[in-house]
Amino acid sequence: MTRFAVIAGGGTAGHVLPALAIVEGLVDHGHPIGEITYMGAERGIETRLVPPSGVEHHFFDVVGLQRGFSARSIVRNLSFVPKLVRARRLALRVMRNDRPRVVVSVGGYASLPAVLAARKLRIPVVVVSYDRTPGRASRLTARFAVATATAFPGSDLVRARWTGAPVRRAIRVVDRVGDRRLARERLGVPADRFLVAVFGGSLGSRVLNRSVLALVREFSGDQTLAVYHVVGDRFIDEHRRDGGIERDGSDGIWYRVMGYEERISDVYGACDVLIGRGGAGTVADVATVGLPAVLVPWSGATPKDHQRANVAWLSDADAAILLDEDDVSSRLTMILGELRGDSAARRRLETNARALGEPNRGGAITDLIEEVAGVRS
Repeated sequence: MTRFAVIAGGGTAGHVLPALAIVEGLVDHGHPIGEITYMGAERGIETRLVPPSGVEHHFFDVVGLQRGFSARSIVRNLSFVPKLVRARRLALRVMRNDRPRVVVSVGGYASLPAVLAARKLRIPVVVVSYDRTPGRASRLTARFAVATATAFPGSDLVRARWTGAPVRRAIRVVDRVGDRRLARERLGVPADRFLVAVFGGSLGSRVLNRSVLALVREFSGDQTLAVYHVVGDRFIDEHRRDGGIERDGSDGIWYRVMGYEERISDVYGACDVLIGRGGAGTVADVATVGLPAVLVPWSGATPKDHQRANVAWLSDADAAILLDEDDVSSRLTMILGELRGDSAARRRLETNARALGEPNRGGAITDLIEEVAGVRS
């Protein structure tokens, strides 16, 4: 049996959602979903997000290398090589049977077994790198790649080609004017309020959660404001203990609290301003849709503070507001107040962001994959 492609990687939504976007792009180009396989980690969020897509999948017992010298980190690092060897063996077995024409790595430790198996079988590899500062897995796998698709221009990865970021179809087609009313209806958001959406990435953000909760308390009596707050599954109980209780807006602010939100395209279509982190997925979405956004890079992001580099790409073009983590508690309310009162500033951010996102709305990544697979000249 010959399949067209293996998509490999995962661990977090920041890897899995781009992988699913690539699957959609290949299907849109005429490749049946039955000719595409996904390989990821059995403890990653891919176990939740991939099966509903209908793509065949294999999840391996792999772990990433841990920084630091705690007992837990040492134990996990000692298991890294044996788990990787076993996962590579399983990937080899699958690929010997399926004989894919190309392997696409979307990064993360979960991509390594498939990339190493592809190298053994002489199957060409395409690496997709969507952070402005590539991580260790991307740098390692790029050495084995025929080509590297990058979300940002000017990458120093070998054989890099700027294609834009992989973004899911539902995000690419968001129309912030045409979708606004129905998106609010589907989310249950009042039609006539100024809506601030808060999304701290797939894992959530304690810094954002606490600052937004303080904002909700400060504007508790405001009957013109709504806040749609995705706090992260791991923080939902903590947030409620801290007083993050939903409010129906009958006597003031409307406030909705979610652990995770799969209808993110509706959130983008409904909101007036987005507050988010600086992960590559969030930055790509802001640019693709054209969202007025206040983005707070995670200060602990590695390598080399890459979330700040991601957000700076937008903020340097006046396409988003970069807010340092240390300044969130003191400046977030003021910045939101300024944006709320200045529709021209919001339109400027929208326009500039959407202009930067033009490559994301095209099909350059799919074209490159097909070229490496030998079906496009």
